[in-house]
Amino acid sequence: MELEIRTAQQYDCFAIAELALMAGEGIPAHFWESGRTGDEPIEAVGARNAASEDENFSYRNAHLALIDGKIAGMLLAYRLPASEESDDLNELPEFIRPLVELEQCVPDSFYINMVASYPEFRSQGVGTALMGVVDQLAVDAGCDTVSIEVFDQNEGALRLYQRLGFDVIETRPVIPHPCHPYTGNIVLLTRPVN
Repeated sequence: MELEIRTAQQYDCFAIAELALMAGEGIPAHFWESGRTGDEPIEAVGARNAASEDENFSYRNAHLALIDGKIAGMLLAYRLPASEESDDLNELPEFIRPLVELEQCVPDSFYINMVASYPEFRSQGVGTALMGVVDQLAVDAGCDTVSIEVFDQNEGALRLYQRLGFDVIETRPVIPHPCHPYTGNIVLLTRPVN
């Protein structure tokens, strides 16, 4: 088995959309639904969004893990804006605000938005390999801190991030919404770049 990590290209956008649906806990689908035309698959809307050159959800911010040449997983990560460039929370849907509020607690950090792998490639080191490139990407982006958010009810992910050296620094209550199954809290974790 050969596992490699490469920078995503525009032709990878459909796979990026598929993996974002797996990682996004229903949130991407909620936003992409309004962009659907006819019986178009939701992944096609996500692929169009991922083709963006200047949005955070862009192939330009994605790295892919390949096993024997097949896309196995994705890391979507980027530098968060400085505090004065942050989104206006009042312009966002209410259930998204706690997530963005937490992002605003760590301006200029290297933010891991999504890590996902296709089911058939799970437990094969894909997530570990993707997380293994984060420090170099953070350095390349001029960041000295890495940040990530997780729902506290996703206990396995929370434990994994803590094992990887992340510490909880802040939480916000989840605002329930039909697009995701969570209640409880959203947890912001950070760690210094190694």
